[in-house]
Amino acid sequence: MCRWAAYRGEPLYLEELVSSPAHSLIEQSHCATRAKTATNGDGFGIAWYGDRPEPGRYRDILPAWSDCNLKSIARQIRSRLFLAHVRAATGGGTRRDNCHPFVFGRWAFMHNGQIGDFEHLRRPMENMLDDELYAARTGTTDSELLFLLALQFGLESNPLGAVADVLGFVERLAGQLSRRGLVRFTAAFSNGEELFAVRYASDRKAPTLYAAPMGPQGGYCLVSEPLNDDTAWAEIPDGSAVIVGENGVDVRLFGATDAPVQNRPVANSLPLAAGSDLELT
Repeated sequence: MCRWAAYRGEPLYLEELVSSPAHSLIEQSHCATRAKTATNGDGFGIAWYGDRPEPGRYRDILPAWSDCNLKSIARQIRSRLFLAHVRAATGGGTRRDNCHPFVFGRWAFMHNGQIGDFEHLRRPMENMLDDELYAARTGTTDSELLFLLALQFGLESNPLGAVADVLGFVERLAGQLSRRGLVRFTAAFSNGEELFAVRYASDRKAPTLYAAPMGPQGGYCLVSEPLNDDTAWAEIPDGSAVIVGENGVDVRLFGATDAPVQNRPVANSLPLAAGSDLELT
């Protein structure tokens, strides 16, 4: 399993997630505490938004802890919205094209999880892509393919609905092919304006997701596991979607269906630390 962190708010240096905290993303790359595997050394990547609509990106196959360029870049780059990822490969070789985040146009996407029996589902999944999106597929991971399918299914106009449709499609496809098709999916994605995240699994065992205020007033961080021992971190429940935008944080119930994402509050299942200003609508 992989580890990732994402931020939206007033500009911060990338190092405030990637390298500075006690349990930074680089620290998690060789000593994760809330994952099945402690080491996430199969590459890393960061995507950040600046003055242009499309994100910048830096990826490599080195373990995050051994790349001196990553610390240097993280110390110099400030961004109002960025995604960072360290990889533990569950499928697909250790190559740059398989490192997250993946980008297309103004969208950036990163993922922690997997699709069961993916090798048997891959071809019919790829057949759903139009020529432009199929040509954009440069790697071999299920993560990149899920991202491209979300674009195919309408990510631009209905981000959470598109992801719900993709996950529902994968589960139905697996059933039609008599495959297990277990989906475990905790992902973050952005169009440069809003930051989205989804935590979902077919078996209710989704990879972890936490949220906390960060930086100047109104900034929020979403992570696979907390970056420090601060009590402000709140666990996002399995079966949830998160939107971080101009008006703060919106947490909703999420399911893999053909229908739009249910717009019901989950406040009762999301314990918040005292003093946290995380608001649910």
